[in-house]
Amino acid sequence: MDSNTSLQNLHSVLKLSKTLIPQKFIWPKEQNHNTTPNQEEHLNEPIIDLQAFIDGNHDSARHTAELVRSACLSHGLFQVINHGVDSKLINSMHYHVKDFFNLPIDEKMRVHRLPGSFWGYSLAHADRFSLNLPWKETISCFFDENGKGPDSDFEATGFFKLAFGEDFEEIASIFQKYCEAMKRLSLTIMEILGMSLGADQSYFKEFFKDGGSIMRCNLYPPCQEPGLALGTGPHCDPTALTILHQDQVGGLQVLDDGKWKFVKPRHDAFVVSLGDTFVALSNGVYKSCPHRALVNKSMERVSLVFFLCPREDKVIVPPENLVTSERPRKYPDFTWSELLQFTQKHYRVDIATLQNFTKWLIAHQTT
Repeated sequence: MDSNTSLQNLHSVLKLSKTLIPQKFIWPKEQNHNTTPNQEEHLNEPIIDLQAFIDGNHDSARHTAELVRSACLSHGLFQVINHGVDSKLINSMHYHVKDFFNLPIDEKMRVHRLPGSFWGYSLAHADRFSLNLPWKETISCFFDENGKGPDSDFEATGFFKLAFGEDFEEIASIFQKYCEAMKRLSLTIMEILGMSLGADQSYFKEFFKDGGSIMRCNLYPPCQEPGLALGTGPHCDPTALTILHQDQVGGLQVLDDGKWKFVKPRHDAFVVSLGDTFVALSNGVYKSCPHRALVNKSMERVSLVFFLCPREDKVIVPPENLVTSERPRKYPDFTWSELLQFTQKHYRVDIATLQNFTKWLIAHQTT
């Protein structure tokens, strides 16, 4: 059986399966526990109104920073409203993403993501893994407004042309505008994070200003055995900051006090979570957000995910006020490129990625 036939069969399983799902989609019980409706519990994350902070209200800014600090010390996630992103732009992104995922598999495979690329379509990450496959399809794009990314404009143009046909220029423009809006929002959040850690308000904003970002759009099809499969397995993002817009189906869960708790969808809000890179930048003061995505028996779910990354060659160093005799450096110097390559070539991302990367890095620096 060739690879295209195998992928077509996988696609049929995801889209059409009415029976028991294949073994490769079944997750171990220890990673897929308490998923039944009578065990539902919602995370009590803060819903943060950004309007006063954006308007420069100093009292409100301090209160906002306190709310963010509390969330980042416990589970690393909060939601933001009045964020300044046009709802029409968000709706347009959801519309075009769904339109792409509704294409026949042969058409989606024209933009299949190649190893080492940030651009393209992936089906259950079957090109990288053979067990514990996520019950989802994704499209990924790389965004760098400074023009210094690893992928050229030619690759971007080719991706949108093959993926969206004659309307590719308009849709590429929508993706570009959405990513620009996410970058502006992420830098605003970096200012708040700087305040919350007692650092200069501009420290983290300047650190990430010239960085690139990854845009990933997920489709989680209905699954006949939702208690066996996972849309995304338990993990912490290796990137610095994640900004998620989820539809109203729901399925995102965060591990809090040893329990998986749902993050309630809000159409007017973005879910913001910390990743491993920012944990290292905070010298371990803040927590990376452990999360997973469940699947639904009757409804598909779509999410738009923006990952903020530093420039690839920038060394991850915390501000001076976070390194003291009582709190010495917790992580060695590393670049985002080193962590990215570790997750692409040596390690499947999970909840312990940063700890295992640190061990791997130290071992390789001493050999």
